[in-house]
Amino acid sequence: MTIALAAVVAPLLFGVPAASAASADDITWSVTPADASGADDRGVIQQELDPGTSRADFLAVRNLSRTEVTFALSAADGYYTDNGRFNMLPSDQESVDAGLWIDLPDSVTVGPNGTVVVPFTTTVPEGAIPGDHAAGIAASVSSTGTDASGSEVGVESRVGFRVMTRVTGDIVPSYAVSGIQSGYDMSWNPFRPGSASTTFTVENTGNASLLVTGATTIGTGSAVFPADGAPRQELLPGESRSFTVAVPDVWPTFFVPGSIDLAPTATDLGGGAVEVAPQSADASLWALPVPQLLVLLGVLLIIAALFWRRRRFTAALDRAREEGRLAANGTAAATTAEVPPTATGAAAGRADAAHTEGLR
Repeated sequence: MTIALAAVVAPLLFGVPAASAASADDITWSVTPADASGADDRGVIQQELDPGTSRADFLAVRNLSRTEVTFALSAADGYYTDNGRFNMLPSDQESVDAGLWIDLPDSVTVGPNGTVVVPFTTTVPEGAIPGDHAAGIAASVSSTGTDASGSEVGVESRVGFRVMTRVTGDIVPSYAVSGIQSGYDMSWNPFRPGSASTTFTVENTGNASLLVTGATTIGTGSAVFPADGAPRQELLPGESRSFTVAVPDVWPTFFVPGSIDLAPTATDLGGGAVEVAPQSADASLWALPVPQLLVLLGVLLIIAALFWRRRRFTAALDRAREEGRLAANGTAAATTAEVPPTATGAAAGRADAAHTEGLR
């Protein structure tokens, strides 16, 4: 039967014990930086070396199991995952940088509930590029298990710690922002703002490790990144990572101005700050205020309907007045036709003449 090899890399938890899930008897172990007498309080090894120089150090492998275990020891290039966690290359990938600088034994055998201190050496080659170089050291065990299809697979479980080496020379932190895309999520409630999201990529173009922080402002809303409680976002030289930042409370105003304001930080090995220039990039977007326009259209339709109704009422009133005026004029004309003014005057003259004759 062919056994596939799958590298299952446990997070490098700085000495937190790890267990092999596929062994018959559970194996639990930890790996930490150490001195010659045993594990120390370092969670990560940080060192500054000139090109062509070496430094000796120690690691401690502790076996928390009830049986003797032989652990494979390895060093490999380190990197940060997309979620900001440190990891090291799996055993089936070849290192090209600081993972090649570390010389240590291939394996170590540790008795039950025992600890063994193992020496190792970091040698920086001549011509190494100044700046930060990351590697990891791990102790691993191999076991067998089954995959989803029921086939038998080999599993490599490992745990270790970081080795950060800064090669002396000019330390120049720099970075670039690219691939900016902003979008708007509309709220159909016209009296509530919507939200926006901005996606962008930050690339570490310098030679110092950068801790990426900043803020995104779009219209009336803003948000910091990483968000509170999120993992630190660190970039090694040459690494790039995409970020998506959600910005709440953004009103649609057709054109919505926006910006990404980055303020990364870098440190020396003593923890002191290294100046990094802040940078801003445009993140404006277009957002059509559809709900607000619908409300405005509804108001305009109501106003138009009221205006049209008023005009109809005014026109009907004017027609009624005109009809009343015409009716009044017609009645007056009919009365005048029944009693002509000339006939009335002749009758009065005859009456006066008859009265005069009677007096005679």
